[in-house]
Amino acid sequence: MRLSGNRSTTVFLLVLAGVLLPALAFAQNPVIPKLTMELAAGQAEPQEVSTLLEILFLLTVLSMAPAIMLTMTSFTRIIIVFHFLRQAMGTQQMPPNQILAALAIFMTMVIMYPVGKATNDTAIQPYMAEEIGFEEALDRAQVPIRKFMFKHTRERDLSIFYAITKEDRPTNKEEVPTIMLIAAYTISELKTGFTIGFLIYIPFLILDMVVASILLAMGMMMLPPVMISLPFKILLFILIDGWNLLIGSLVNTFQ
Repeated sequence: MRLSGNRSTTVFLLVLAGVLLPALAFAQNPVIPKLTMELAAGQAEPQEVSTLLEILFLLTVLSMAPAIMLTMTSFTRIIIVFHFLRQAMGTQQMPPNQILAALAIFMTMVIMYPVGKATNDTAIQPYMAEEIGFEEALDRAQVPIRKFMFKHTRERDLSIFYAITKEDRPTNKEEVPTIMLIAAYTISELKTGFTIGFLIYIPFLILDMVVASILLAMGMMMLPPVMISLPFKILLFILIDGWNLLIGSLVNTFQ
C-alpha cells in the first residue's frame, strides 16, 4: 500500500512539473507581440498620404455602418411599426426579432434604392473613374441623402437642436449641418413610427374590449380575455391580408 501511494505521489509530481516548467520558462522570457501603426507624412508623397487618409475615412464609415442604417434610412420607422404590430396582436415573440429585423433591412434597401442609385451615379462612379476628387465625391454623395432626410424631417424637430447649440437659424437648407439634420430626422422618424403604431393598435384594442365585454356578460370573469381574443385577432389580420396592407402602407409613407 505504501509503495502504491509513493508511486501515485511521484506520478502526480512529474505531471505537475511538466505543467509548471513551461509556464515558468515563459515567465522568465516573456514574448509580447507588438502592433505598430505609422503615418510617415514626412517621407511619403502628398498623394500617398491623401490615399491613406481616405482609407482611414472609409474604415471609419464602415465601422459606423450600423449607426448610419439606424439614423439615416427608413429602418427606424419600419422596425418601430413592426414592434407595435406584434404588441397589439399579443403574439409575444412571433414573428421572431430576427425575422422582423431582416424584413426591415430588406424593406430599407428597397425604399432607399433611388437614393443609393443617385449617390452611386453622381459620386461613387465618377470618383472611381478619377473624374472628381475625394472631397467633391463626399459633397455629391450628401446631396441625395440630405434631400431624403429633409423630406421626412419636421422643422420643429430641427429647431430644437438650434435652440440647444445657440446657433443662428439658417436661411436655406444648404446651411443646415448634416449632424443636426440626422438628429432631427431621427426624432421625426420616432414620432411618425409611434403615430402609425397607435393607429395599428386601435382595431386590435377594440376587439379586446368586445371580447372582454362578452366574457363579462357571460360571467366568465376568471377567463383571460387576451386568450380568447388572440385567435380572432390573428384571423382578422389574415382576412385583411395584413402583411401586404401594412408593408404597402409603410412604403407609401416614404413616397
